[in-house]
Amino acid sequence: MDGLTRSSSVRARNHAARASVLLGLLSLALPVVAYAAARQLDKVSLVQATIASCCSVVLGGSAVLLARRGLRTIERTLGRAGGEGSAQVGRLLGMLGLCIGLTAAVALGVYGLLNFFG
Repeated sequence: MDGLTRSSSVRARNHAARASVLLGLLSLALPVVAYAAARQLDKVSLVQATIASCCSVVLGGSAVLLARRGLRTIERTLGRAGGEGSAQVGRLLGMLGLCIGLTAAVALGVYGLLNFFG
């Protein structure tokens, strides 16, 4: 009984929930930065910015998966891990980034078809 014990009042950190928020924010910031670069720099075209925006799919999907891991950690620890709000925000931001990336991919596909047939 002399060994170290962890107090149940101390909350464990939920790193997956925090990482999901970070990746969700990155998935939303990437298209903004890409299109701003296309507008400001002569070397970056709008098509290149759209290709870069498609990477939001990967970041958004990763945010959703990390949010799921964070919520499972909360369930497994019976709520002691904390970070439920962060996991929910990360899932929301990840879904938004996923939708933006898929929209950019569809726009790029339509552009490619129009160039191919037109």
